[in-house]
Amino acid sequence: MQNNAAERLRRNINSFSNVIGNLLVDTFHKIALFSIGGAIVWSAIVAFLGMAENGHATVDDILLLFIYLEFGAMVGIYFKTNHMPVRFLTYVAMTALTRVLITDVKTHERPEISIVMVSAALLLLALATLVIRYGSAKYPSPPTDESGT
Repeated sequence: MQNNAAERLRRNINSFSNVIGNLLVDTFHKIALFSIGGAIVWSAIVAFLGMAENGHATVDDILLLFIYLEFGAMVGIYFKTNHMPVRFLTYVAMTALTRVLITDVKTHERPEISIVMVSAALLLLALATLVIRYGSAKYPSPPTDESGT
């Protein structure tokens, strides 16, 4: 009899701690996502105001805004689905490398090995994106319940 009561108490405590733990994790998730989203919006506004102050926008500036857009989309997708879209990380990396490539081409008088290396990195990221897209189309993730399990 005492074993049954102790076992019920243990199950109730475990159930209660799971509920509280999930609530705390979900709350932290939401606060962190809103904070990251706010930081992205703030950074994009500061960058845009800097362009307005200069009176023009360079290709680097526009690509920077695209990076902010991709980060914002990534946060939005994660907020809605609880899944990190890895593809968006490759898009951000490709955009950042494109900025580096444009800057290298503008500043160097003659071609250097760094341009070839950045171009090769862009090609690898493009191939990685192709593999990720093919893999997700051919082998989709199983559906998850509301808790993400």
